[in-house]
Order: sequence, then C-alpha cells, then structure tokens
Amino acid sequence: MIFVIHETNPQKRLIDKACEILRQGGVIIYPTDTVYAYGCDIQDKHAIEKIYRIKNIKKNKPLSFIFADFNEINEYVRMISDQAFKIMKKAVPGPYTFIFHASKLVPKIAITNQKTIGVRIPDNNIARELVRAMGRPIMSTSVNTVSGEYIVEPKDLEKVYRNDIDLVIDAGPIISDPSTIIDFTSGHPEIIRAGKGEIFF
Repeated sequence: MIFVIHETNPQKRLIDKACEILRQGGVIIYPTDTVYAYGCDIQDKHAIEKIYRIKNIKKNKPLSFIFADFNEINEYVRMISDQAFKIMKKAVPGPYTFIFHASKLVPKIAITNQKTIGVRIPDNNIARELVRAMGRPIMSTSVNTVSGEYIVEPKDLEKVYRNDIDLVIDAGPIISDPSTIIDFTSGHPEIIRAGKGEIFF
C-alpha cells in the first residue's frame, strides 16, 4: 500500500491513517531528510522485532528515535550536557543522529548493549507530523539492501518490501545520503559517521 503525501504540506487525513497503522503494530516506510526509513511504534515490541528481522540485524543493534521537537528528547535520554545542547540547537531539525545514554523510559529491546539510543529531529515535515500525531517518538532505521545500497524510488520500495511492511509513504525520490552521527555519551562530541550534515563545531 502506498500513500502519496506532500512533504511541504502533509495531508492530515493520510498522516492520521499512517499513525493508525503504527498503533496497530504495523511497520511503515517513510521519508526523512536523508533516506527512506522503516518506522514503528516505540511501544510495540513485536513491531520493533519485525524491523530487526526485515533488516536481518541482531537485537540491540542501534535504532533511532524520531522526535518532532527538541523538548521531547529529555524524557528519553539520561543527560544532555551544555555543549551537546548548544550543538543540537544549531543542528536541528537536520540530518544528524545524536547518541546518548538511554533513560528508563526507553524500551529494553530498543537499547544497545552500551545502554544508548540515537535521537533525530529530521528536517522533513512528514516525519515530524507522524510523531506529532502519534504523541510519542517513532522507532526508526534506514531502509537499505543487503549490499548496503539505498533505494531512492518509493515505487521500488513498495515492490521490494510489500510482503514485509504495511505502508510506503511516497514523497518522491530521495537521494541516498545518510545522517551524520555524533556521539555525546562521553559528554563531548565525537563524530562516528560523517554524512549529510555539515560538521560545524
């Protein structure tokens, strides 16, 4: 199933339908400001396990939490240092993933062996509107093939993954360029991966 949703002005009716699929335990593919990503409800253990199966990765491998705005993040991470706060305020919304120690609110299945999570506020209206409509973050990880390549066309995504997922949100082709990953678990920024986001500190 495909919903064509406009990134500039997402149709509320379709956003609500997509969220209903998420609340019922569905897995969707949706656009971000970097690549298309799998998404599911962070409160649904079976949906999270399904994403691990689809990507063929072991449990407790890093997945990201997608947020709509900065204030929501505090509940899910243990501490944001002053330096991290200043960097994030400049960077979001944008193509960055920030690694923090997870709070007790994070489901155990979503925490890495290092007790960390990735958090993102993408510069994409569809992604942020999904989070707002859900009322909580969305669990997320990029859609890439076994060889590590990204599929940029929504129709191709639907064709390849139609038996694995419940919905593809079509916002047009997205050029594959992963996020920049910045680790703040030591209190100071460490670049884990240089991606689409500019390094400005």
